[in-house]
Order: sequence, then structure tokens, then C-alpha cells
Amino acid sequence: MATTDNFQVAGTPLPGMKQFGLTAGVLGVVLAVAGFFISGADRFYQAYLVAYTFWMGVVLGSLALLMVQHLSGGAWGVVLRRPFEAAVRTIPFMAVLFIPIVLGMHSLYEWSHEGITATDPVIAAKALYLNTPFFLARQAAYFVLWGTIGYLLTHWSAEHDRTGDPALLDKMARLSGGGLVVYFLTVSFAMVDWTMSVNPHWFSTIWGMLYIGGQGLSAFAFGICVLVMLAQTAPLSRVITTHHFHDLGKFLFAFLMLWAYLSFSQFLIIWSANIPEEIPHYLDRWDNSWKYLSIFIIVGHFIVPYALLLSRDLKKNAGKLRVIATWILLARVADYYWHVAPELHQDGLTISLLDVALPLALGGIFVSLFVSQLGGRSLLPVNDPGLEKALHHHVH
Repeated sequence: MATTDNFQVAGTPLPGMKQFGLTAGVLGVVLAVAGFFISGADRFYQAYLVAYTFWMGVVLGSLALLMVQHLSGGAWGVVLRRPFEAAVRTIPFMAVLFIPIVLGMHSLYEWSHEGITATDPVIAAKALYLNTPFFLARQAAYFVLWGTIGYLLTHWSAEHDRTGDPALLDKMARLSGGGLVVYFLTVSFAMVDWTMSVNPHWFSTIWGMLYIGGQGLSAFAFGICVLVMLAQTAPLSRVITTHHFHDLGKFLFAFLMLWAYLSFSQFLIIWSANIPEEIPHYLDRWDNSWKYLSIFIIVGHFIVPYALLLSRDLKKNAGKLRVIATWILLARVADYYWHVAPELHQDGLTISLLDVALPLALGGIFVSLFVSQLGGRSLLPVNDPGLEKALHHHVH
């Protein structure tokens, strides 16, 4: 790959990653088609919801972290800004990939069944919110808001690269302030719509925040994986050092702790209250074979990466940090599965071909789109006032 002096790659950055994404996407689609005929439509849509929510979480987490970086002005996010922006620019494509969830509403959401309000008083009481027309209207509003904020931030960022106009930095900061409020509200409602309403009889007031913390963790882990690969070749190999990865590893550790804190907070509140409408959420996940997945979430998603990220040497080692970040991403998929699947398969944990194929298929599609969006721009914001500070790893 030829490079220019402004950290821009002539051609497609990370061609190997794009090829991997294309291969994984094709393989995943083929396996998903086979799984559809083997396991049926209901199982297909459940697996699709898990896969979509995970990968959309990477996108939305990137949008949130991008806005936090613009608002704070800290140098910590400068080296990850381009990966975050590339992920954000996939929002229109991810909106199209939401269509199968709309088509599978009857399989996923009991409240969407015709006549259900006549026989279920709980769903009837929530019918003003949980009804198909309003659900679809909300989804359209979410994607319009996310897409508009993402477009403006990435467009102004490209203009700032070209002109260096400081007024654009102010515009991005102002938009990010209001945009974060919009993000917190829309993601909270979206996660109620997508995952919590799978069981319309259950509720949690911390549900939105739990997903927001998880999205930040997913986005940061994905960003680290990308930066490690970018740092292996010019132009970033000249400027990205072990100190950058050490700092990013500390941020990854912080997001892991945030996710764990929110997860435990929800458990503690529900378990101690012991309310019949709430406690089955955890009882069902400790029943029969679901308990093994619950144990994995505790050990594999928290204890193992927590222990590893305590090591200063591991955080400084780019290759090992990427392994930890990749492991966290895999654990995040399991966490989403743990949220959704027990509501639809209370008889026990059963992994189908679709549970592997659809995360692979959507992941391959997303990665291919991501790498395409990463190209054509400088890999670092060349006119950003925090760039020099970031490259000298004085991260605050």
C-alpha cells in the first residue's frame, strides 16, 4: 500500500480484513440459509435479532464514543476517531439490515400477535406503546436521528481535514452535546423495543443503560482490534506506539468495569426485591442448562478479561491486547444471546447452526462495509489540535 504524508493510504486500507469479511459474510449467508431450512423461521429470527443487536451495538457505541471525544476534546480518542467514523458511516446499511427483524416480528414479539390484548391483560395495558404501527414509527425515527448525527459529524470532520477551519470543531462539539442526549434516549428506547419487549411481561429500568455500557465496551474492543492491524503497516506504524495501546487498554478495562457494574446493579436490585414480575428473568437463566451460559458470562465475560487487563505488560503488547479485545467481542455475543434466547427457549440451552451463522454473516457484511468506509480519508485527523499531543501519547 502506498501512503501519503498526511496519513492517507492510496487504495483500500486493511485489504486482508476486507477479504476476511467478504469470505465470512458469504460463508455465513450460506450457512444461515441452510440453518433456516433446518431449524425454521422462528429460530432464524431469534438468532438474527441477537446477531443484529450485537453488530449494531458496535456501530452505536462508536457513535457515542465519537461524540464523547468531540465534546471532551481529549487526545485519548484521536487515534481511534477514523475507525469510529467508519463504523458510524455504516448506519444507512445497518438500517436496511433491520428489515428482517420487521419481517420476523410475529416470531419475536408476542405483543404483535393479533388479538393478544383480548387475552393478556398485561400486554393490553402496554398496548399504547407496544403496537406494530408505533413500533415501526419509532424504528424509523431512531435510524433517521442516528444517521443524521453520524452524517454531520463525519462530513464536518472531512471538511476539517480539508480546510482546518476551527469553527468546524465547535460545530462538532455542540452537536455532540445534544447528540449524546439523543443517543441515550433513543438507545434506551430501542433496546426496550428490540430485546426487552421479547418478554412483554418483564421490565427493568436499568435496561437501556446496561446496553449503552455494553455498546461502549463493544465499540472500544472493536476499535482496538482495528488499530492493532493499522499499526502494523505504514503510515500508522511510524506513530502508534506501545504507550497508545497501554492507554487504550486502560480505557477497555474501564468499560469492562462499567458493564459489570451495570449488570450487577440490575441483578442486585431485582434479586433483593424478589418481585414476582421481575425475578423470573434470573431464575430462568439459572434453570437447567442455561446456568452454564450464566456461569460463562460471569467468568468469561468479566473475571477472565478483568484479570488479564490488570497486567500492565499485557496492555502494552498490541498482539495480546487484540486477543483480549477479540475475546471480549465474542463474550459480548454470548451476553446478547443470554439476554434474548432464554425468553424464547425456556426448555434449555441449545446452540443451533443459525446461532453461529448469523453473527458470522452480519459480521462479515459489517466488516466489509467498515473497511470500505475507512478508505479514502486520512487515517488520522490531520488538522486536529490534539493530534500532536495524541501522537506523543500524553493521553488524558
